[in-house]
Amino acid sequence: MNWQGKKVAVTGAGGFIASHLVETLVRQGAQVRALVRYTSRSDNGWLDDVRRNLGTEFEIVRGDIRESQGIMRVVEGCDYVFHLAALIAIPYSYDWPGSYIETNVVGGFNVLEAARAQRVSKVIFTSTSEVYGSALYTPMDETHPLQTQSPYAASKAASDLLAASYARSFEMPVVVVRPFNTYGPRQSRRAVIPTIISQALVGTEIYLGDTTPVRDLNFVADTVAGFLACAANAVADGRVYNLASGVGVSIGEVVERIGRLLGKPLTIVSDPRRRRPEASEVRCLIGASKRVEAECGWKPTFSLDEGLRQTVSWFAQHPEIRSAATESVREYVK
Repeated sequence: MNWQGKKVAVTGAGGFIASHLVETLVRQGAQVRALVRYTSRSDNGWLDDVRRNLGTEFEIVRGDIRESQGIMRVVEGCDYVFHLAALIAIPYSYDWPGSYIETNVVGGFNVLEAARAQRVSKVIFTSTSEVYGSALYTPMDETHPLQTQSPYAASKAASDLLAASYARSFEMPVVVVRPFNTYGPRQSRRAVIPTIISQALVGTEIYLGDTTPVRDLNFVADTVAGFLACAANAVADGRVYNLASGVGVSIGEVVERIGRLLGKPLTIVSDPRRRRPEASEVRCLIGASKRVEAECGWKPTFSLDEGLRQTVSWFAQHPEIRSAATESVREYVK
């Protein structure tokens, strides 16, 4: 698609994947309205980093996805809406599940209602591979049963079904994009790969919970390309698209690969406090992406080692983030 001059709203724009999406859209000529969550610090998340990279301005709106009238103003006049705003930290969903319902379900409803009222050309609605739960078969295609094993996953599954219902009930142009585990520069230090890298850059002991779960890891540039491919495709009937590599890697193997990239052996120190409840742990996520490849022409291009190399390089160049991540781990394991 030629994005030149297209008016695009991106929710959750200060976050990891969304900030890369905003940067790519602006580079391709889109007129982006970026929604970030309001804080008293007037924090734009990663969008300030995006502005520095681009050397240009774009519209930033501070607000809250839970406020329906505000979302109506964000969506107004836009051709496309990429909805990425969400609470995503799985451990916190055990302690504060209601906030996940308010943000992920009610917030998603607000976006859908606003997009319907404003008659946008297409909504690209973000899901997560966590809604599948532990694999009943691999690779997991879009027909795999939904098995929500955390309040976070349940909130995302509910919002996915709501999006699909709007496509069927109101003929709204919606697709649901279901990325498998995305990693790369700017990812939250609470995520497993930044946690490993941050510790590995300053030492050789890596504090982790369970290292046996298997994940389908995708570099952020590939995930962004997947979003754009799904937006460009004419299909908008509530269909779900997996963004996945089809390759599973255990967390323990990720530690080994990062150690090889850094040229030093790493020792895993098991910390039970970093484990999920046993029935909540998703043992295996490996996705099938045949549908998105056939219908949208997308498939990943980055190897795991190349993606990890770029991610390690980025964290090495941001000692303030690395230091905060390391201190967070040390405090946790005291």
